[in-house]
Amino acid sequence: MSRKVIVSVKAEFDVFGQLTPVSFRWENGVQYDITKVIDRRRAVSLRTGGGGIRYTCRVDNRLVYLFNDDSLWYIEKG
Repeated sequence: MSRKVIVSVKAEFDVFGQLTPVSFRWENGVQYDITKVIDRRRAVSLRTGGGGIRYTCRVDNRLVYLFNDDSLWYIEKG
């Protein structure tokens, strides 16, 4: 079963007020830099429930779905 892994995120606002994550810290304390945000959209997490803004990110040649749900950041695991 999948679970939500709550992560801390460093993000930036651009001049238009759009929020973009630039890195996150995994549950073991390792920080990962986000190479590129490929997509952002309002979405529901079908694996763990909940929703919000889903950021499709490239991290070390992998795709990661990073969710921002009412200022809580999480990644699906499992």
